Amino acid sequence: MSTREFCIARRKAEYPAFVKVLKAIPQAKMGHQPDPKARSAGDLAWVLAVEELALLGILETGAVAWPDAKTPATVDEIVATFEKNAAAVTAKMEKLDDAGWKKAGKLMMGEGAWEDSIDNMAWGFLFDAIHHRGQLSTYLRPMGSKVPAIYGPSADDTGQ
Repeated sequence: MSTREFCIARRKAEYPAFVKVLKAIPQAKMGHQPDPKARSAGDLAWVLAVEELALLGILETGAVAWPDAKTPATVDEIVATFEKNAAAVTAKMEKLDDAGWKKAGKLMMGEGAWEDSIDNMAWGFLFDAIHHRGQLSTYLRPMGSKVPAIYGPSADDTGQ
């Protein structure tokens, strides 16, 4: 299995957990912030959807500026956008050849930029999204929701 195939396999394995965590956000609690420095639940969820859009742009063109998009008003919109963008990224990755997987990529954010190979960026985006999903999962119980099973049962979900 190539590293590209492994990355696709991991994305597909992680995808259901992303959707479960996003869908667990109570609509009425989209503005929940555990600390004034923290992003709101809605904004943190939106980062997951926008990261997929940014990665798609990198896969398609080699370089992209961080998409500056306003957080939608509903959880359903965020989930739908995440699902659409994640599916597009995976489909694009499945069509890449080895040269496309190793070519240079660039993400511009404000005055800075992240430049690396596409393969390193794809893994970096996945790890960052998993990190943000973990942050978001810690918001759920204080918001009155249940924490879904992610890598096995949670106190709220046996994973069955």
